[in-house]
Amino acid sequence: MRTRVVFNQKGGVGKSSITVNLAAISAHQGFKTLLIDLDPQANSSQYLLGDDATYSADKPALEPNIENYFEEVLGNPQGKGLLSNAIGSILKNRSKGLESYVHQSPFKNLDVIPASPTLGNLAHALESKHKIYKLRDALQQLAEQYERVYIDTPPAFNFFTLSALIAADRVLIPFDCDVFSKRALNTLIENIIETQDDHNDRLEIEGIVVNQFQAQAKLPREVVQQLKDEGMPVLDNMLPPSILMKESHVKNQPLIHLAAEHKLTQAYQLLFNEIEQK
Repeated sequence: MRTRVVFNQKGGVGKSSITVNLAAISAHQGFKTLLIDLDPQANSSQYLLGDDATYSADKPALEPNIENYFEEVLGNPQGKGLLSNAIGSILKNRSKGLESYVHQSPFKNLDVIPASPTLGNLAHALESKHKIYKLRDALQQLAEQYERVYIDTPPAFNFFTLSALIAADRVLIPFDCDVFSKRALNTLIENIIETQDDHNDRLEIEGIVVNQFQAQAKLPREVVQQLKDEGMPVLDNMLPPSILMKESHVKNQPLIHLAAEHKLTQAYQLLFNEIEQK
């Protein structure tokens, strides 16, 4: 099983789109693939599951979800009192694993563990009880069920992002050719290296995914060249801008299913081939 985290502390860089579309290509090529959504915005969940995973003030989040899993880790299911929680933490069936929180997507070979908007409320309790390795341990139990795992993360370096980096083999860093994104890269990579040193010596930076790359524009070319000159691991295949991505979001169809021959889909295919060959 190969586990990839898609991570950037800056929002708006295409993190969820990249996660979903690489996972969809993985599944389309025959790999049994699981996507785990750790971002409370639940964009990846909604992209793949549509209205079922879309929550609002009068519509709760789809369950079971990743928040339910972490509640189980704490022995603290919602709605129970303190005494029930104490008993539950002792008597709870601890064999219940991540597979209990999986939803089938409409696409062959592609499953999803959806996010929840209130996931962040558990972070302090999980940190205080030192549950940082639980996701890694749970994923190891799925090694015979899935060949590829993709994890979408929140735009912050927090408990959930760290859990994902500890659980993963590889990390992809989306980058949108923005000057502010470039300035934030060093901090981001320092956080990944610290995670390697302290928690997960298997973790590799697979590469920087350049998104919204306008090859005809001078500034994006200069920014990418600066990254390469600084020795940053920029992946060769870059993703161009296209209105098709918004259409893909609206229709809840990954690009490989919506328009397999489109130039953006082909760019994703080339990117997928590049990382698979590493």
